[in-house]
Amino acid sequence: MCKPIIIAIDGPAGAGKSTIARSLAGKLGFTYIDTGAMYRAVALWALRAGVDLSNMLGLERLAQEARIEFSGDRVLLNGGDVTAAIREPQVSEAASKVSAVPGVRRAMRDEQRRIGLKNSVVMEGRDIGTVVFPDAQIKIYLDADPGIRAGRRAKETGASVGQVAREIAERDHRDRSRAEAPLTQAPDAEYLDSSGLSPEAVEEAILKIVRQRTSN
Repeated sequence: MCKPIIIAIDGPAGAGKSTIARSLAGKLGFTYIDTGAMYRAVALWALRAGVDLSNMLGLERLAQEARIEFSGDRVLLNGGDVTAAIREPQVSEAASKVSAVPGVRRAMRDEQRRIGLKNSVVMEGRDIGTVVFPDAQIKIYLDADPGIRAGRRAKETGASVGQVAREIAERDHRDRSRAEAPLTQAPDAEYLDSSGLSPEAVEEAILKIVRQRTSN
């Protein structure tokens, strides 16, 4: 049996991680894991269950009990399709807070490792190469200019660029300053700035790295 290959893609919001990771997984025949969707699913459940976002023990309990599955492009929470619901603005905002809870991160980390030990995966998030899979064969830190990132996210959501820019700045601060698994570039990760690149160019750059790292 060949050891599963793990491609870890980390970076801030709006850098293009999800788009690139999904496409890469399709080309390589790997499983795509959107770790952000996992935190969004927990946040959605908290909102629906009326669990206060400051209730760290309550959020941790939800994360431990949540059954989150990926079926193609669909995200399932406890058997229900939540693919569209987890992309709602209020869920995005809640997910940013939920993902900062240490107990939630530990629960999601255990689940991410379980998936990655069984299959070759392209996994994207904030701490994949630093905490979840520090021994991943390929690590990418995907970044972009904050203005570019805000423009991309505004186009996706239909919100104003100014509003999204403020939200991204707040999200970046929370991600980089949290005590548990803050967003940072792994020492052995390849830094890739997507600001002036098309998705196709970013994908080709990463595929080149994959070929170099797996040639033996």
